[in-house]
Amino acid sequence: MTTPATRPQHRRMPGWAKVVTAFVLVLALLFAGIRLAVLPGVKDLFGTQTHDRSGPALLKSIKDMSRYDAASGNFQVVVDLEKDAKYLPDAIRGTRTLYVGAGTVDAYVDLGRLGDKDVTVNEDRTSATLRLPHARLGEPALDADHSYAVSKQRGLLNRLGDLFSDNPNSEHAVQKLAVSHIGEAARHSGLTARAETNTTGMLEGLLHSLGFKEVHVSYGP
Repeated sequence: MTTPATRPQHRRMPGWAKVVTAFVLVLALLFAGIRLAVLPGVKDLFGTQTHDRSGPALLKSIKDMSRYDAASGNFQVVVDLEKDAKYLPDAIRGTRTLYVGAGTVDAYVDLGRLGDKDVTVNEDRTSATLRLPHARLGEPALDADHSYAVSKQRGLLNRLGDLFSDNPNSEHAVQKLAVSHIGEAARHSGLTARAETNTTGMLEGLLHSLGFKEVHVSYGP
C-alpha cells in the first residue's frame, strides 16, 4: 500500500517581518528614484520644473545715506563644520560640510556726523581744516555666486531626514559661520586705515579744486 505524497508546508511570515520588509522596500524605492533622477535620459522623467510666481517687490522705506564708502575688501574663507551625535557613529548620525565662502566688507566714513566745530575755514578761504570720525566697517556681505559647498558628509539618519525636510541640505549654518569669519578678518585687515587714507585724498582733491591751497584732515572719536 502506497502512501500519498506529503504536501510541502508553507510557513506564514510573521507580522513584524512583513512590516520590516515593507519599510525596506519603501526606502529602496525612494533611493532608487533619487538615483534614477540623475541618470542620463531619465532626468526629465523625475526632474522638477521651477516657476517664479513671486509678486513685485514693494518699497518699504528710504534712508538717506551720508557716509562715504572709501574702501572695500574681498575675502574668502574655508569653513569646515562638523556636527556629531553622542553615542552614535558618524555613519549613523552626523554631518560634516566643507564650504568655501566669499564675501565683501566695506569701510566708510560717516560725513553726516560732522558739526560746525569740525570744519574750520580761514577768512580768505585758502585754508581748511576738517576733523572727521574714524572709519567704520559695514556688515559683511556673502557673495552667493562665488560661495559653494565643496563636500557634504551625512549619516544615514540625516539622509533620511533630508528626504522629508522642507529645506534639505540647508547651508545656513556654514554661511552664517563664513560671514562671521569674514567680518573677523576684516577687523584685522587694516581696511579702516585704508578708508581714512582714501577719504583724505578725496577731500584734498575736492577742496583744492575749489580754490583751497591748504587742506588739513584729521580723525578722532
